[in-house]
Amino acid sequence: MSTQYSLIGRTAILRLDNPPVNGLGHTTRQGIVQGLHRALDSGDVDAVVLTGREGFFSAGADITEFGTPKTTAEPMLGDVIAALEAADKPVVAAIDGTCFGGGLELALGAHYRVATSTSRIGLPEVNLGLVPGAGGTQRLPRLVGAAVAADMISGGAPRRARELADLPGQRLCDRVVDGDVMAAALELAAEMAAVRPLPRVRDLSVDPGDAAAVSAMRERLARRSRGFLAPAAALALVEKAATIPFEEGLSEERKTFLELMNGEQSAALRHAFFAERAARKVPDVPAGTSARRVDTVAVIGAGTMGGGIAMTFLDAGIPVTVLESSQEALDRGLGIMRGNYQRQVDKGKLTPDGLEQRMALLTPTLDYADVSDSDLIIEAAFEDMDVKRSVFTRLDEVAKPGAILASNTSTLDIDAIAAVTGRPGDVLGMHFFSPANVMKLLEIVRGAKTADDVLVTAMAVGQRIGKTGVVAGVCDGFIGNRMLAKYRDAAMELLRAGATPADIDSAAENFGFAMGPFRTADLAGNDIGWAIRKRRYAEDPGLPRDEIADALCERGRFGQKVGAGWYDYKPGSREALPSPVVDELLASFHTRHGTEPRTFEEDEIVQRLVFALVDEGARILDEGIALRASDIDVVYIAGYGFPRYRGGPMFYADTVGAAQVLSALRRFHGDDGWEPAPLLTRLAEAGTFN
Repeated sequence: MSTQYSLIGRTAILRLDNPPVNGLGHTTRQGIVQGLHRALDSGDVDAVVLTGREGFFSAGADITEFGTPKTTAEPMLGDVIAALEAADKPVVAAIDGTCFGGGLELALGAHYRVATSTSRIGLPEVNLGLVPGAGGTQRLPRLVGAAVAADMISGGAPRRARELADLPGQRLCDRVVDGDVMAAALELAAEMAAVRPLPRVRDLSVDPGDAAAVSAMRERLARRSRGFLAPAAALALVEKAATIPFEEGLSEERKTFLELMNGEQSAALRHAFFAERAARKVPDVPAGTSARRVDTVAVIGAGTMGGGIAMTFLDAGIPVTVLESSQEALDRGLGIMRGNYQRQVDKGKLTPDGLEQRMALLTPTLDYADVSDSDLIIEAAFEDMDVKRSVFTRLDEVAKPGAILASNTSTLDIDAIAAVTGRPGDVLGMHFFSPANVMKLLEIVRGAKTADDVLVTAMAVGQRIGKTGVVAGVCDGFIGNRMLAKYRDAAMELLRAGATPADIDSAAENFGFAMGPFRTADLAGNDIGWAIRKRRYAEDPGLPRDEIADALCERGRFGQKVGAGWYDYKPGSREALPSPVVDELLASFHTRHGTEPRTFEEDEIVQRLVFALVDEGARILDEGIALRASDIDVVYIAGYGFPRYRGGPMFYADTVGAAQVLSALRRFHGDDGWEPAPLLTRLAEAGTFN
């Protein structure tokens, strides 16, 4: 049974028992109602305590049931909550740990609530493109006020029970304890056994004046959640809690929930949710493979990437040794890291003590001998194969047996790097994304000889430092940058045909990308792509030159850091301004080649960009570089600014239809001899990527 029934004295205990997170699936809902009726019918029971186990009251609905008959099978969650509210014996919710979504809505149906001070309480449905569907938008404002409820529901971030208890006028928890929540719940249940009438959240009111405070949040919310439908819908429902009767508010909430659940955004966001969890699994690694212990980390290089990587580990409380080749470079890197932390302090995101605690975990050095005892060593040197080989040759000499040697390379051959060591099984890629202490994606590149436990360790380390890890195979650019090259090629083709950087960026950003391709290039530094192109030109002298981009870099227009790239930038500003220099460069290109610039509709620009990603993603999938299509989606959402509410490029292709994608690509390429990915051609006949 997913709900256990027991007695302690004259109190019935209903314990949710549906591992791992006590999801409120159909059988759990049935078990709650059956146990409640049993308690209410028993003359030996005076009160009921509803609780969970192992750190979970309940994490909410079982979203694997969405779209199945179980979603609407009775009792629905609203029916369960109504049964709790209608009980003629006091029901106490005992919360210890996670209480999210439908779990919180369930607790709000109880007459009383007791929680441990550290319990995490929230309504995160917006993260799945939804709003609470069982009264959360109407009950929570009645307990914590409309403004706090609006922030919690539209933002989706949980709060600690103690934090909520300290808010003026809050009534969410009747008691917040630091000790045994069951003891406190049993005590409260005994005290309230004879109390009548029993309190119901639905009978409370919301100050109508709070609606104005909620409305004032709308503009800020629109900026914070651009493109997402659910946050604004949630805000509107909280406003209704202050202005319309409870039952009417419930009806509006349910209507909105169903509209969103059946919409494209929620489907995409649920796909992203499951894709991130699927990415943690590597099918051919034996179950039970143990990770190696990682207590200390070394980072080779204190530049932009090395410093960001070090900060990521310091933020997780892991000691880091940073090695540089010169005192000047080391001092500069340490200064940048401290400056980054100081800015967090200035913004109130970090305490001064927190800054010093992190810096105290950092050991700077110029001597390779000082990294010899590190469990994990991450090389973040210049993106050049000779440099990488030199570093790994030295690491092979000094690193202790069993140490994991990782390269942060974004494009280079991990197998070629591993080959210079006598321990290729200990070598893999750990490709962080800039800024490494902010970006969530971690591409974990599995070499031909990478040991299973090394791969498992890298995945575990990624989770420990808050990264979204995705396993990739070895090729030039792995998953993300290999696809990015084709995305960028599509953007450059549009540029050569007559579109401007602003045209292309605007279309991409209106589709939902965090930044368009040219603004992104300016932010990252155009010299980075130039260095990669020059390497590829050297490797393949017949490779066509990227004439416009190379000319841009030859003029020293490397992007924001120098105030000039595809756009112009005023000193100290990130505002991208159209550049007369770039306009002249493009005009010169058309004159030189005798081409007439054409204009593009925004939809065509988006299709050319996104479908280029899809085609290359299909090749990567077919070659086994990515384990699954959804891994590609995770890479592009977590690392490249693809709109999460569209589910990633491969999921988006499924919504469009493979046949339509293939047809559009053939139309764009005309008679240039291009052939689509074989997998895309096969799927156009039947099937989907995911």
